[in-house]
Amino acid sequence: MTDKAKLYAVKNDEGEWLSLDGTKMGIWYSNNPTLFKDKSYAEAQSMGRRAHVVELVESPDKVVVSEEEAEMLERAKDSCWPAHIFDCGAAGAPINSQDRLMRAYVNGWAVEKHKRWNVKVPHTADELYWKRGNGNIGCTGAWRTDDEIVRNLTFTDAEIDHYGLQDCEKVEVQDED
Repeated sequence: MTDKAKLYAVKNDEGEWLSLDGTKMGIWYSNNPTLFKDKSYAEAQSMGRRAHVVELVESPDKVVVSEEEAEMLERAKDSCWPAHIFDCGAAGAPINSQDRLMRAYVNGWAVEKHKRWNVKVPHTADELYWKRGNGNIGCTGAWRTDDEIVRNLTFTDAEIDHYGLQDCEKVEVQDED
C-alpha cells in the first residue's frame, strides 16, 4: 500500500467493530466501524476494550487470463501441489507468466473477453454475415431472423481473419452482462 492513505478499525474477539458516537463513547456493531487514519489513535481506543487494531486493505484487482489459463487455474484449485501446475515443464507456461498466474490463483481471475463484431456485407443496406453450422458463412438478408442466425451473427477477430472479412465494415457488439 504505497502512496495510499491507510485506514484502521478496532475489532473485538466476537468480530464486532468499535463505533464511536459523538461523545467518543464506544458501541459495538457487526458492520459499522469507526475508521481511523492514525494507527496510534486506533490503538489508544482499543486499550481496555479487549480488542485489536485491524488495518483495512483494498482487495486487489482480479488478474485477466486467457481461457486456457483459466482452465489451468481451475486444475490448480483441485491439485495437492498447485504450484506444479504453473511449472514451465508441467504447464508449458513461460517463466514470466508464472508470477502473473500465481497472483491470479491467490487474488482471483477474470477470463479475458474477446471483442465480438457484427460484420456488414459490402454494397448492401442492412445485411450482415453469419456463420452457418457447416463452417461456411452466409448473409442474413432483411427477411432472415431465425435463432441460428442470431446465435452466429458475431465474429471474433480471429474468425474475421479466418473467413477473409478484414476489409468489411464491422460494428462492435457490446456485452449484455
